[in-house]
Amino acid sequence: MDRIKETISKISGLDHALMDKAQINLDNLTKPLGSLGRLEELAKQVVGITGRKNPELKNKVIFTFAADHGVTDEGISAYPKEVTAQMVYNFLAGGAGINVLARHAGARVVVADLGVACDLKPAKELTIKKINYGTKNIAKMPAMTREEAVRSINAGIEVFEDELKKGIDIAGTGEMGIGNTTSSSAITACFTKEPVEDITGRGAGLDDKALQHKVKVIKLALSVNTPDPADPIDVLSKVGGFEIGGLAGVIIASAANEVPIVIDGFISSAAMLIAYHLEPKVRDYAVASHCSVESGHKFILKHIGLKPLFDLNLRLGEGTGAALGISVIDAAVKILTQMATFKSANVSQKE
Repeated sequence: MDRIKETISKISGLDHALMDKAQINLDNLTKPLGSLGRLEELAKQVVGITGRKNPELKNKVIFTFAADHGVTDEGISAYPKEVTAQMVYNFLAGGAGINVLARHAGARVVVADLGVACDLKPAKELTIKKINYGTKNIAKMPAMTREEAVRSINAGIEVFEDELKKGIDIAGTGEMGIGNTTSSSAITACFTKEPVEDITGRGAGLDDKALQHKVKVIKLALSVNTPDPADPIDVLSKVGGFEIGGLAGVIIASAANEVPIVIDGFISSAAMLIAYHLEPKVRDYAVASHCSVESGHKFILKHIGLKPLFDLNLRLGEGTGAALGISVIDAAVKILTQMATFKSANVSQKE
């Protein structure tokens, strides 16, 4: 817990004076005031986060963390848990959706095993930070011990800081874990107090009957474990996942190192819930890339106060939405740093 507290203590807040100067620069570009809308807001936010007048987003990194969930024993997923490990190998081979969209965005993908239920074959591109071989079945007992919850967050901080040595100008979150929408729904219900029925979605493709069963399992998990929303570590340990804890660590470390962090979909946003309740200031460093098809996602975004960049009916995870979001933010920054001013272009301003 000491490392988490130490990292949080480094989160100083945005440079508002520099953001005010960025606004003046934006207002002097060859366009009507505010005509590029959210792009201008994003550019100013990046300036405030990085403390750089003319930021450049060269080094883009998406952290895709994998872990299994014991609650799959309850039949809450359309896919078997073996798919988690199989998809990790797909990531490493460069054939998954996140690989394609990361290449498009010019980002590198950091794949880490936080708790896959088997020993993965060693690979240069794979980071092993395994906390355990999957979580326990939350319908019957806590997902993990409190010590494991702390370790998962610390692991995320460590992975981020190791990658920071290579350079990170902007980061994104992603995940893989069969059963993790169930844990994310439980986390969401705990913090937002919304009815389980309203925040539970179909995951990877459940039918109506299976969805009703999933709702019952989540209610049972909350009843059995009674997670305390005043204690984010307790919530993570009772109903969370190792990859969710790891991503919470990435979010905290990003803010501590003045790096913009782009949040992917529902599971990544559940990690954001954990990070936000550990330290609310992380919100200022985050951008919600999109609003997922998963019904609970919009409740998370409302609870934290984040406005998604787009809504494309995405529900893949992996960091795919974050990759697209990074592309948009990169475009926003280039508007600020590359667009001509009225004076430099010899264009008359509005009278």
